[in-house]
Amino acid sequence: MAKLYTRRGDAGQTGLLGPERVSKDDPRVEAMGAVDELNAVIGLAMAAQRERRIRDLLSKVQDDLFTVGAELAMTRSSAKSKVPQITAVHVARLEDAIGAFDVGKITEFILPRGPEALVRLHWARTVARRAERRVVGLSRRDELNPELLRYMNRLSSLLYQMSVWAQRRQRKKPEHPTYAR
Repeated sequence: MAKLYTRRGDAGQTGLLGPERVSKDDPRVEAMGAVDELNAVIGLAMAAQRERRIRDLLSKVQDDLFTVGAELAMTRSSAKSKVPQITAVHVARLEDAIGAFDVGKITEFILPRGPEALVRLHWARTVARRAERRVVGLSRRDELNPELLRYMNRLSSLLYQMSVWAQRRQRKKPEHPTYAR
């Protein structure tokens, strides 16, 4: 039986794409981990969705996040590898999706409550924002693809828009009043 461990990380370092090894608490590893966590939470959100258009879009986002993770695993020395990158096409797809989930003007605070499928979308939104903060933090130290930064920003917006759309689709009044801005 093949071992799932290598013991190479026992001293607190991990490998990136290419020969480099870095500390497991390096900002690059933190960003990669946050994106990995986001991908898992999006998987949970997908599993609970009844709306096929949400499931299909989240599936594409998961594929994109795999690309984001690979791109984050590249350092300057490994940048010439053939790892795919996030492009303006990925960002445009998110922008189109945001427009497709039209919710009109939002004049109230949206609370993450309701059916589990809805709350999981809100959860994915909060994890996306944290992942974006980690990627932005890394970008202050290392030069990153600007389209990757745009993608992460649009993704949290999409998840918010999707959450509001799904919440309004429930056509139920909340148990507690919303709070006007």
